[in-house]
Amino acid sequence: MSRIGRMPVPVPSEVDVTIEGSTVMVKGPKGELLQEFNPGLTITLKDATVQVERPNDERNYRALHGLTRALINNMVIGVTEGYSKTLEIRGTGYRAVLEGKSLVMSLGFSHPVVVEPLEGIVFEANPRASTVTVKGCDKELVGRVTAEIRAWRPVEPYLGKGIRYIDEVVRRKAGKTGQVI
Repeated sequence: MSRIGRMPVPVPSEVDVTIEGSTVMVKGPKGELLQEFNPGLTITLKDATVQVERPNDERNYRALHGLTRALINNMVIGVTEGYSKTLEIRGTGYRAVLEGKSLVMSLGFSHPVVVEPLEGIVFEANPRASTVTVKGCDKELVGRVTAEIRAWRPVEPYLGKGIRYIDEVVRRKAGKTGQVI
């Protein structure tokens, strides 16, 4: 039996969980999330906990059991606490500012890069410290938007310039030595 899958998902009092067949909707103070899961798994709500059960021990159901429980848990955490990821921008002249809700970045191109927020995503930019924070209640969406922003200028290993996650470690390479033999 899956150790993750058999654990119940606790539902706080301010969160409302609705289960209709294989579709789970979670409403909370930070937002509302809806996701459809494999219809072979049984998802039940009992005594302020969500329980996921599988019909048998086939390989695909064993794989989906823990995944489904983890996704439901992420939905509950997302609507109560929310998720955020922070990016750091390093480089001469590289910066990010908010114009309305959209993020405008100067990344060394001949034009500014404008990133519009998707529904449920909020940007926070600190131009002095060159950091950008992406916040939202959907963990997958926050990670995807953060990765798309980072893809505009990934960190290069020689000077360390580019956009990196705040906790990312970049291995630096030695440049040319300039020796003539």
